[in-house]
Amino acid sequence: MAWTNFFRRHTLNILGGVFTMLLIVGCSISYKFTGTSINYDLIKTIQLDNVANRAPYGWAPMEAMFNNKLQDLYANQTRLKIVKRGGDLHIAGEITGYDQYNKSISADGFSSQVQLKMTVNIRFTNSKTNESWERQFSATTQYNSTQQLSAVQEQLVTEMVKDLTDQIFNATVADW
Repeated sequence: MAWTNFFRRHTLNILGGVFTMLLIVGCSISYKFTGTSINYDLIKTIQLDNVANRAPYGWAPMEAMFNNKLQDLYANQTRLKIVKRGGDLHIAGEITGYDQYNKSISADGFSSQVQLKMTVNIRFTNSKTNESWERQFSATTQYNSTQQLSAVQEQLVTEMVKDLTDQIFNATVADW
């Protein structure tokens, strides 16, 4: 009988606790933030010129990888229509650098890490606000000197292209 009285007196407390636990465990908040600061009433189109590889040394596929990633980023993260000519926003440029540097030296005096650096020169114009600028963006990554660049190049260039296109996106349409 003592347990029955205890249970009756504390039923609301128990149910409240169970309900709170279910609420905490069962609910989650999902928020997607692209960070764009585009006035879509004013800006409707973007012209993305082909960014050519003008680096003295380079890897042939990186030009296509860069241009595809840049187009995908604007297509997926904005509502802007990509046009061939006369865009409200205009991005042009070239890959100007693709270089390797010895990053660190091991105890035996030889290089243990190699740094790969990719540099892109970008020209941006916003025809609606008369804003324009030209900037260089760089991305770096490292790999172990015991590896051949050809064995890791695709992965490293993919990482640098993502970094570079994110930097360009943030500089042109994000409010960071």
